[in-house]
Parts: sequence; structure tokens; C-alpha cells
Amino acid sequence: MTTLQEARRATRRDRADWRGWAFVGPFLVVFALVFLAPLAYSIYLSLFRQQLVGGNAFVGLDNYVQALTDPQFWESFGRVLLFLVVQVPIMLALALGAALAIDSGRLRGASFFRILVFLPYAVPAVVAVLMWGYIYGDQFGLAGNINHLVGFELLTPFARQWILASIGNIVTWEFVGYNMLIFYSSLKTIPGELYEAAALDGAGQWRIVTAIKIPAVRGALVIATIFSLIGSFQLFNEPNILRPLAPNIITTFFTPNMYAYNLSFAGQQFNYAATIAIVMGVITAVIAYVVQLRGSRAEVR
Repeated sequence: MTTLQEARRATRRDRADWRGWAFVGPFLVVFALVFLAPLAYSIYLSLFRQQLVGGNAFVGLDNYVQALTDPQFWESFGRVLLFLVVQVPIMLALALGAALAIDSGRLRGASFFRILVFLPYAVPAVVAVLMWGYIYGDQFGLAGNINHLVGFELLTPFARQWILASIGNIVTWEFVGYNMLIFYSSLKTIPGELYEAAALDGAGQWRIVTAIKIPAVRGALVIATIFSLIGSFQLFNEPNILRPLAPNIITTFFTPNMYAYNLSFAGQQFNYAATIAIVMGVITAVIAYVVQLRGSRAEVR
């Protein structure tokens, strides 16, 4: 009797295991088709090179050696690195400030302000870039109208020294609201008892912010930083759409993603484009892991 009961329990456990796989299975299939299979194919392409004589030949790691010594790749990488070093802290600081203002309870019309800050994120990226591109136009847009009003080129956003700032302004405008919601959601998880204890100890608002709120959102800050780093290294839509407005400034290798795109679709160099994409993916993953590791250690401390 005991053996029969154990067999029935084992059968039930086996059924439960299969039910779990039935729930997870559809996701795993889609994940394999849209992520693992393209990744494996990209790695496969990066190991070959299309040659005039011999066709598609296996070259091993030669494409990676070429990518790591390619000045155009490193120029584009340095550009996005400079972009994220400046733009990401500004964007996250604005998002954190907005979240703290909404959570303070002292802001009038907090709900309206929250919607107002988040609204740009709901605008499609292409529409946002086209809108800002019109504003930036020094011949027909707002910048051009101001230049015409003052009688000289006061605003030249598409000058070489301003193009990254112009793109950074667009990205900041788009994603401040998204990051603000991440921080605000984290702030709402803080127990009310901490505020009461701080008030009893005579802590002011600034002390509450620095000693309670900011440490509480450290995990959310790490997540937002990782998302922003990945987004910066994937910078493509904004410079690619603005390129017709500044063709002599935004080159085909302005960002690594634009470089890989133009290598593939304009230059028909699919193998080398796949190599650039793999190299950028590895660099992005390593930097994101380092940020996550340092953020986790800071939380433990």
C-alpha cells in the first residue's frame, strides 16, 4: 500500500513538472527564435568573409581582429561613450529630482505633473526626433527663426560641437519620464514608519531625502543606469533620422549601430557587420555587468 501511494505521488510530481514546462514552453520557443537563433547566426556570419575569389570563406577570428583595429569603429564607440558619460547622469538626476518632488507631497498638481513628465515617453521615437529636428533646423525651424530675428547665427545646433548635445537633449526629453516612474515606484515602497521615526528624531526634509529616500532607490538607480547604458550603446534612431539635416556631420559610422547598419545594407558586408554587432554586444554586456556588480556591493554596504 505504501509503495502504491509513493508511485501515485511520483506520478503527480511528474505531471506537475510537465505542467510547469507547458507554461514556460511558449516563452522558451519564442526566446529561442527571436534571440538565440539570430545570435547564433550572427556569430556564424562573423567567422566568414565574402571574397572575390573563393566566395564565402572561413576566416576564424580575422574579422574580430579587424574590428578591434578599425579606427572608424573606435571613433564611433568613443562618441557614444562620451554621449552616455554626459547624458545619462543628467537624465537620471532630472528623473530622480522629479520623482522626489512628486513623492514629497508638497507639489501642487502632482498627478498632472507626473503625467506631464511621462508624456514624452509615450511619443514614438521617430515622431519625437522629427519634431525636434524641425525645431533644430537652422534654416526653417525655431533655431532658424531665432537666427533670423537676431540677424546672425546665434543657434547652430548642427555644428559639429553641438550635435551630440542636440541628440542628448532629445533622448533626455524622451526618457526622463520613464526613469522617473522607476524611481517613484521605488519610493512608494518605503515604509511609513521610517518617516515617522525620522520626524521624531527631528530630521528635516533634506535629511530624509539623503538618509532614507536616496538609499532606498539605490537598487532602482542601478537598474535605470544599466538600461540607460544599454540604450546609449544602441543609439541609432536619433542620429539616423537627423542625418539628412546634417549629412556632413552625422557620418555612416557616427555610432556603432549606424556603422553596422550601413556596412550591412549599404556596403553588403554582412560578415563584418555581424562582427561589429557581436563586439558591441560583448562590450555592452561587460560594462552592464560591472555596473550591476558595483551597485550590488554598494547596496550590501
